[in-house]
Amino acid sequence: MSDRRARDASVTGAPGALVIIISGPSGVGKDTIIRVLRDRHPDARRQFIVTYKTRAPRRGEVAGVDYNFVSIDDFLRMQVEGDLLEASEVHGHWSGTPRDQVVAAIQEGRHAILKIDVQGADKIKALIPEALRIFVAPPSDDERLNRLTGRQTETAEEIARRDRDAEYEMSRAPDYDHVVVNETDQVEETARRIDEIIRAEQDANAERRISL
Repeated sequence: MSDRRARDASVTGAPGALVIIISGPSGVGKDTIIRVLRDRHPDARRQFIVTYKTRAPRRGEVAGVDYNFVSIDDFLRMQVEGDLLEASEVHGHWSGTPRDQVVAAIQEGRHAILKIDVQGADKIKALIPEALRIFVAPPSDDERLNRLTGRQTETAEEIARRDRDAEYEMSRAPDYDHVVVNETDQVEETARRIDEIIRAEQDANAERRISL
């Protein structure tokens, strides 16, 4: 079978393997939550999917750990060749979920954890109706904006765009299976709550097989 035919073929995961989506507006603290979840709530069954981004890395981001940073030409090529489960333009840049990482995870019985925006979440949910969606919300809009400006990694124009986009993203929170508020200075608690949600979903669906 050719690589392209292999990508096009239907894939069924091992029993109990989950696809988990974590979304939220810019400034809510998703990256920090993911790091705490990965480092302080370790679980060999979890695979944190490293998405592709066409923007430059921000200060403190590690290529291949936080994101895979690629050129727009390489991104579009991967999209055409079927290497991405979804591709969305977010805050003026492209973001995409690597198909091979998700397929490998669920076939090996591991949970694929995707940190993606609401557009990407919609596309993954259409492909995988069983996907668990967790929305991370800020305690207030003012606090979200304070966090966004405080990290000093975007220009004023980029901050304004992300702030505008946040209104739509927050409006989508009710569509998610769970909404977790990341209270100020409570990232450990937020990660713990997400860990509990994942474990409960795992226990409730130990025999379910996800197909894509």
